[in-house]
Amino acid sequence: MTTASTADTAPSTPAATGPVRGERSLGSRVAARVGGGAMRVFLVLVGLFWLMPTIGLLLSSLRGPQDIASTGWWKVFTAPSQLTFDNYARLLDNSTITHSLLSTVAITVPSTVLVVVIGSLAGYAFAWMEFPGRDWWFLLVVGLLVVPVQVALVPVSKLFGAVGIFETTLGVILFHTAFGLPFAIFLLRNFFAEIPRELLEAARLDGAGEIRLFTRVVMPLGGPAIASLGIFQFLWVWNDMLVALIFADSESPPITVALQQQVRQFGNNIDVLAPGAFVSMVIPLAVFFAFQRQFVSGVMAGAVK
Repeated sequence: MTTASTADTAPSTPAATGPVRGERSLGSRVAARVGGGAMRVFLVLVGLFWLMPTIGLLLSSLRGPQDIASTGWWKVFTAPSQLTFDNYARLLDNSTITHSLLSTVAITVPSTVLVVVIGSLAGYAFAWMEFPGRDWWFLLVVGLLVVPVQVALVPVSKLFGAVGIFETTLGVILFHTAFGLPFAIFLLRNFFAEIPRELLEAARLDGAGEIRLFTRVVMPLGGPAIASLGIFQFLWVWNDMLVALIFADSESPPITVALQQQVRQFGNNIDVLAPGAFVSMVIPLAVFFAFQRQFVSGVMAGAVK
């Protein structure tokens, strides 16, 4: 008796005709490209709209007084012969504006450096050093964040007058430093606290003291946060007018006060005000773009932990 062996044959399956998973169809690719292009155009338009006041101020600073008084700044697109650098030449001859720029630099740079240095040291101490009442002192610093500048103007004025630093550059620097430290300590303490403890312990095992640990480990890792703090402090001090108007020396005021005095005394000298305002705006913009990468890194540092 023989048994016939039959081979099992699998049923043939038709070839897949649908799109492979993970591969987008032609319509979705076209829609993505169109959507991406439309978004880029929209963002460019928003950027141009946002920069329009800056562009208008730049073009106004390059026009003569008669052209500014007769037509708008957009007239330069049809009459480019209006553009001239005579306004900037007159600006350099204006001793009030040039001295005010130097006064602004003399106030802004020390105020920024002091806040960054003292804030870094205090932030490290609050994050990694043990001392009595550390948490309570930090809560006090956080509470100082809500104190408005206007509340302290009168008592600080009396204090500065008693010690003889009212209407001086030193007084303005101390005021900006004092009111910039609470935010600096709060920001840097929270950033330094995210540093892995194992990294600091390894450095201590290698014989690093607190100063060496701070300068060789904590400061390099905290570079993005420190750069962000420096930009914030620089912009705040450079663009400040209230504190400078009260505490600065009236003989050498910062650029914001000097421009305000020019408007009050000579309301029609736009040929000096326009280039002066543009120069005072370009310097903080240049600082921001110079440290833009560090600023973005510092802002996004907490989002990836």
